[in-house]
Amino acid sequence: MTSTVSTTPFIPAPATPYQGDIARYWNEEARPVNLRLGDVDGLYHHHYGIGAVDHAALGDTADSEYEKKLVAELHRLESAQAELLLDHLGAIGRDDMLVDAGCGRGGSMVMAHQRFGCKVEGVTLSAKQADFGNNRARELGIEESVRSRVCNMLDMPFETGQAAGSWNNESSMYVDLHDLMAEHSRVLAVGGRYVTITGCWNPRYGQPSKWVSQINAHFECNIHSRREYLRAMADNRLVPQAVIDLTPDTLPYWELRATSSLVTGIEEAFIESYRDGSFQYVLIAADRV
Repeated sequence: MTSTVSTTPFIPAPATPYQGDIARYWNEEARPVNLRLGDVDGLYHHHYGIGAVDHAALGDTADSEYEKKLVAELHRLESAQAELLLDHLGAIGRDDMLVDAGCGRGGSMVMAHQRFGCKVEGVTLSAKQADFGNNRARELGIEESVRSRVCNMLDMPFETGQAAGSWNNESSMYVDLHDLMAEHSRVLAVGGRYVTITGCWNPRYGQPSKWVSQINAHFECNIHSRREYLRAMADNRLVPQAVIDLTPDTLPYWELRATSSLVTGIEEAFIESYRDGSFQYVLIAADRV
């Protein structure tokens, strides 16, 4: 009798019903914004942007090419955000391994490999995202170095102390922060660097605002406060080296996006919550001790 071996990768079942909901959300998500921006240069992100808008590059709004230029500018700003995150990983060697927890379609992983020359492993609950990222890595000829897996970021398939660096780029609002920081602390080597860029509600506001509640409902997530991030890190041997308020730097991205054809209906909530101080965009870099 001839046996056949399946080449289909094993995809674990969600650990909780909520994880199943998140996997469904991103497997079914079909808004054009991320693909349109990624088509500019082949780097497909699932996060937002920072920096001043280059109005000279945009030109006249009456120009027939204006919308194309606007999309390219939005993509430049989101890649600038990823570059900033990578800047804070510190010294990474070619023999090191990095982990992108909640990797989306893999744009940041490609950028990390291009910068450091090292292996980059990504995890996501979405089989659709993982397939996209792995196909893109094959197209670029870097599939031996850049790989996406379908799994839970709270139970990553890496050895203790294996990673020189790890990050969450706008993905930590889908999990319990204490559990997340415990897992990053486990996979990081002592002296390894963890970086997160995230939106968080401002404790000084008092409670999550109506705008933050709208963002939670839109993305089926649970935005945490900045205080919760710092507490979870302190409890899990992650010592912050930098805490940067990026709120003023991300507003130009949102204000520009709100004028584009790529609006999704959530732009007002981001803009107004950043303006009234109830929502913040922060980068936190922490070392494993």
